[in-house]
Amino acid sequence: VHFDYVDMEAMAPVVQRAAQLAPIPVALHLDHGLSLQTIVRAIRCGFTSVMYDGSEYPLEENIRRTKQIVDICHSVGVTVEAELGQVTGGEGGSKEGTVAEPSLFTDPQEAAVFVEETGVDALAVAIGTVHGLYKGEPKLDFDRLAEIARRVDIPLVLHGGTGVPDEDFKRAIQLGICKVNFYTQTSIAAVNRIKERLRKEPDLIKFPELLLEAKIGIKETVKRQIQVFGSVGMCDHPNPLCSS
Repeated sequence: VHFDYVDMEAMAPVVQRAAQLAPIPVALHLDHGLSLQTIVRAIRCGFTSVMYDGSEYPLEENIRRTKQIVDICHSVGVTVEAELGQVTGGEGGSKEGTVAEPSLFTDPQEAAVFVEETGVDALAVAIGTVHGLYKGEPKLDFDRLAEIARRVDIPLVLHGGTGVPDEDFKRAIQLGICKVNFYTQTSIAAVNRIKERLRKEPDLIKFPELLLEAKIGIKETVKRQIQVFGSVGMCDHPNPLCSS
């Protein structure tokens, strides 16, 4: 959805440079790739990780398409995340919010079959979160998550993190969630910083100043979530992730 705003081929080298300068391991990851063409573009741009989202297809077709992507990506050392079940809503969302649809939640038995037949590296699951804002209070299906984790031996991914209470995040991580997609709240923080700056300085015409305000809002939000997720200091001592 962000292809309207950025040129992937032009942006990738900038992000790669930032990743090289970071004191911790950084994956350059494509989120919600919907076609083989997009996946190949990402590989050519040097992405180390891609998500192929075939969740709109029936199980058999999702397996077929995902396996094709996995075979291609693994041949060049790129890892693949896939989605089973559907996390409703749109990235960024609307102010009205979205309600999770239980009929679209990930089936644990199907998850085991999907992972076995595709060889995917990580699995995004639908357990009650939504992309964008919630309409009402989120109610995560932790029993479903625990059963998926029992049947599947790869990292699980939670999309739609905005609005999830801290304690629910921590419980989900304890039950097997290894990656959390968290975008909308960072966007809100960036926009709110810009609004506040313009409220104080309505005649401001320096666009880069607004970009700096947005950066501060994003940084503060990301820093807080790193603490909530229990990732603080994770690379301060040798571990398999950092050594690789």
